[in-house]
Amino acid sequence: MADARDGVEMLTQNLLDAGCPKKVVDMCLSYAERKQHRSMLPLLSHHRKMLLEKVGREQRRIDCLDYLVYRIERGDEE
Repeated sequence: MADARDGVEMLTQNLLDAGCPKKVVDMCLSYAERKQHRSMLPLLSHHRKMLLEKVGREQRRIDCLDYLVYRIERGDEE
């Protein structure tokens, strides 16, 4: 049977796997300890937004590289 400690360990690992900063992990664990799980939602939402912005920046970089490769393959090296 899983105990509360297992839940804390799972929560901690999930937050770390999601790339949450230590401050966010600590705050979420504090909320979990006080059974205020819904209070985590704004923190998690903010972190998700930051990750999506990073994905968008990286996608634009990939698009630039793809365009450069396309131009080179087409013979437009200039």
